[in-house]
Amino acid sequence: QVQLVESGGGLVQAGGSLRLSCAASSRTFSMYAMGWFRQAPGKEREFVAAIVWSGSSTYYADSVKGRFAVSRDSAKNTMLLQMNSLKPEDTAVYYCAADINYCSSYGCYATAYNYDYWGQGTQVTVSS
Repeated sequence: QVQLVESGGGLVQAGGSLRLSCAASSRTFSMYAMGWFRQAPGKEREFVAAIVWSGSSTYYADSVKGRFAVSRDSAKNTMLLQMNSLKPEDTAVYYCAADINYCSSYGCYATAYNYDYWGQGTQVTVSS
């Protein structure tokens, strides 16, 4: 069983930066990948970014490409999301998730259904 805890959310002005962290409670060797999703009020949960735990391949939604960067610290069982040039439309609850199964395509990483464990979410609010 894996427990995930997000932190680092908050209120920031447009153009600012935030860094989110996702700490896993157990060793991550059994995980194939971890991802970030977000959900704004009245909208469906959407994919943000993912990282393959071994090898560090990364995947991004077009809406955040060039502004967000996902990384991992294997020694600390932690995944990070550096968010720069934030926009009001980035406002959402951000969730981290862990996938223990093999994925072979962007579509696989971007599908919430493929993830097995989820954190409780952290609020990110970007003011204009």
